[in-house]
Amino acid sequence: MKQENARLQVAVVGVGRMGRHHARIYHELEGVDLVAVADADAERRSALAAEFSCRAHATLEELLREHPSLDAVSIATPTTHHLAAAEELLPRGVACLIEKPLAASSADAAAIATLSAEHSTICQVGHTERFNPAVRAVTEMDLRPRFIEVDRVAPMSFRSVDVGVVFDLMIHDLDIVLMLSRSPLKEVHAVGVGVLSDKEDVANARLEFEDGCVANLTVSRLAMKTERKLRVFSEKVYVTLDFARRSGMAISTTENRASIDAVREKLARGEDLSDLDYLALVKMQPLQMEEEEPLRAELQYFLSCVREGRNPAIDAEAGRSAVDAAERVVQSIREHHWEGFEGMRLV
Repeated sequence: MKQENARLQVAVVGVGRMGRHHARIYHELEGVDLVAVADADAERRSALAAEFSCRAHATLEELLREHPSLDAVSIATPTTHHLAAAEELLPRGVACLIEKPLAASSADAAAIATLSAEHSTICQVGHTERFNPAVRAVTEMDLRPRFIEVDRVAPMSFRSVDVGVVFDLMIHDLDIVLMLSRSPLKEVHAVGVGVLSDKEDVANARLEFEDGCVANLTVSRLAMKTERKLRVFSEKVYVTLDFARRSGMAISTTENRASIDAVREKLARGEDLSDLDYLALVKMQPLQMEEEEPLRAELQYFLSCVREGRNPAIDAEAGRSAVDAAERVVQSIREHHWEGFEGMRLV
């Protein structure tokens, strides 16, 4: 645990598309010293170091040798390198924020979780969508979901064609669904097809949990526009969210009991309600949410955990669970039997 007013020394390993934003935010935060960035690309690391007035290093080993007093590091390297970086940092007591997914396999993710536990070192996973104001608003409602529906579609970015759409996009929603369900995952049924790549580009998964909750997730990186929506059905509340617009609406049993009871009475009397305006009848409550950059909120939360010596909610075990669920989805896709589609490439 750091003293309350002590400045934190932080670094970023991997300053590509996501890592450069980690560096930017660390540079802007109060009480934080961005001391260095590390990246194999000399031009990229030098440019970031010049922009944010910090040191640049070619390797993690060089970074640790030159900065032995690091408090925290963001690991934003390609996923296949996450375990190797964690093996260097966590045993030294350096808190790590590891970009999602935690690892390329559940075995590697479990190894990172074990390292974090064995060395009592903070490890947070960069599931930034948890810090989306819309998601935080639903989390605060403390729902007990019975059915969850998620749609996440976008045009092909060509940034992550080395992995399928499950590890590229669905991993976000798997983490959110696991968080909301709060129940062990029982069964996974999935289907997916590769169209522009040799991995699945579109996929649908049905998850069933031990408590009976069911989640249906659809992802695509072949869409004409970006849409990210979440619907949660519970016994007391129905919630719909638009991630991109950071907006949401809730319909609760309590708020609408009187009007629905009145409708039932009219139906019982045989009245014709075909012209009844549903939107005018039902009370919909907009979700209250603060406007903030999710990544900034994520990094502030991570550093607060470092200062206070507490385990983050999105710890390595949560990251392992998301990777394990993603692996099960991919495995189900591979095992899915297509009838009458001889010659179709399956992943």
